[in-house]
Amino acid sequence: MIGKLSDFEFNASLNVINDAAVAYRGVIPADRWKDPYMPAQELKEEIQSGMQFYGLKENDVLVAVMGIQPVKNVTLIRHAYVLTSHQRKGYGEKLLRHLMTLAATPTVLVGTWKAAFWAVNFYVKYGFKLVSEEEKNKLLREYWNIPERQVETSVVLKLERQKQ
Repeated sequence: MIGKLSDFEFNASLNVINDAAVAYRGVIPADRWKDPYMPAQELKEEIQSGMQFYGLKENDVLVAVMGIQPVKNVTLIRHAYVLTSHQRKGYGEKLLRHLMTLAATPTVLVGTWKAAFWAVNFYVKYGFKLVSEEEKNKLLREYWNIPERQVETSVVLKLERQKQ
């Protein structure tokens, strides 16, 4: 079942994020890794900035989370994570498809780590296209609030949809 996550699901969301993010250890630059990958305060700040998290539950257990955030004239898909034990079972696809129905803008952007080839491939599979290095730098600085080092080590994927 997919639904918008409530405040009382905060700890379960944090668990999914930090469990799944272990895949980044040793892949992303060491200076960008932290343990836990997303501390509780950072997740609170993301929610306060306007990100809405949705989750997918199986047998009443939260197994996947993904955020959506309107920023200016685009929609960002952010923080997409599936519990390690539930990966490669279609949960990410189901959540992405659901969030795409909620995206209110023709342009949808995703940022991820350059070295996370599995994440890049996931979004490409669903029609997103990698943007140029120049456009990536512009987009990350305009629509995200991330450190410059993260801009250097990330990519942006874009999906342009027909206006609805």
